[in-house]
Amino acid sequence: MNNYLAFDLGASSGKLHLGRFDGSRLALEPVHRFDNQAIPLGHSLYWDFLHIWSNLGRGLQMAWQQSGGDLVSLGMDSFCNDFSFVDKSGDLLSPVRCYRDNRTARCQEAIYNRMSPEKLYAISGNQTALFNTLMQLASMREEGKDAVLDAAHKLLFVPDLLGFYLTGEMVTEYTLASVSQLYEYAGGDWSQEILDAFSIPRSLFAPIVPPGAIAGRIRQQYQKDNNVGGLDVVSVCEHDTASAFLGSACAQRCAIISSGTWSLVGAETEAPRITEYGFTHNIANEGSVEGHHRMIRNVMGSWLLQQVRQEYRLEGESYPFDRLSQMARREPPFVHLIDVDNDLFFQPGHMREKIRRECLAQYGGAPETPGQFTRCIIESLAMKYRWAVEKLETVIGCSLPVVSVIGGGSQDALACQFTANACRRPVQAGPADASALGNILVQMLAHGEIGGIRQGRQLLRESFPTREYLPRDGVLWEEAYQSYKSRYGLD
Repeated sequence: MNNYLAFDLGASSGKLHLGRFDGSRLALEPVHRFDNQAIPLGHSLYWDFLHIWSNLGRGLQMAWQQSGGDLVSLGMDSFCNDFSFVDKSGDLLSPVRCYRDNRTARCQEAIYNRMSPEKLYAISGNQTALFNTLMQLASMREEGKDAVLDAAHKLLFVPDLLGFYLTGEMVTEYTLASVSQLYEYAGGDWSQEILDAFSIPRSLFAPIVPPGAIAGRIRQQYQKDNNVGGLDVVSVCEHDTASAFLGSACAQRCAIISSGTWSLVGAETEAPRITEYGFTHNIANEGSVEGHHRMIRNVMGSWLLQQVRQEYRLEGESYPFDRLSQMARREPPFVHLIDVDNDLFFQPGHMREKIRRECLAQYGGAPETPGQFTRCIIESLAMKYRWAVEKLETVIGCSLPVVSVIGGGSQDALACQFTANACRRPVQAGPADASALGNILVQMLAHGEIGGIRQGRQLLRESFPTREYLPRDGVLWEEAYQSYKSRYGLD
């Protein structure tokens, strides 16, 4: 029995899972879970990195005990783009800003005056988005934060920052670099043209390593201080979406929706496809294990529902997701639909009021009850998923006859059924912990337990069942979809 530890950090929680491989089946055991959220301070938004670090340590101790001290390696994945700096002595120079921080919105006009979105896409293939690493670094220059940049020895993305404090080694994992808007696929390295345009020194970045590289081994001092043994830290696909896509067990060509705080609607290709059509529809190129390049369209995801739940919670009312789904089932269909990707919904706070405002403008009425808000959000997400899948089919030049829904959203039967209805395709739902499983597959690949991702996915199919949802009410959903596209000007 070989045991692998996966640390999966999301925007609302962090989870550690123990992957146990007995030679024929893979089992996943929960070890530790903790809440994670962005914290406003002044006019800025931060992650509590020390809270994340301490919970990683606690989880590592728990995993060591749970496995009887038998751990092969640790892999860490998280949201992309966010980072901090260390100086030459290894001291942390700044807190970790959240990608939803509004500094990039303040500075976007000045940034795009230095290099246009079209040019940036042509070089990097990344989506145009305020949260990109480039946008954050360029905002620091625009707002006079040169002292921090000039004092920094290295910029480290969140999983690599955690890895540095565990091992003492500084690296940049490839999938994180690939979505930073600072990397060029043509040259296979940081883009000197982009770095020069924004006065970002190349020396700020640690060497890029591929998924499956052994980043280092946990330092002896850390082992002694925390009562754990030595184990490898593997640079898995550290962008959580890249790990999640590897965790899809779908056996045929399909659209994959990694459903969580964000919904990442995508498909795998052999290589990048940087085209005018891709730029027009904001379809991102994102790296992965060789041969599993991803074309992605970001959709806002369960963020809206998370925000609505939080508002009710602050008012003393607690609504679990399953209860909200039950309430939504009792509401009539297609009363209010929103474009979930409207910039109005990007920043936290006052989400119900924002949804009401949009619906009043479009319909003259708005949701009022928890069930109505939930129905509005889930139906609207399903509509945007179909639109995204259709755009992906165009950019990759082939059909995607099945939708694989992975991640936490795969457990929501109503959302999966609505997705099947809207997309007019069968949905395969699961596994829910796809990011952790993709993380573990890369660790197994690094240690020679599997020969490739195809073999790993076969292992997932044999180890974790999925659920199928077939399309229903085709005429009703088709009429609603065409009306939705027309209302929001979606081509």
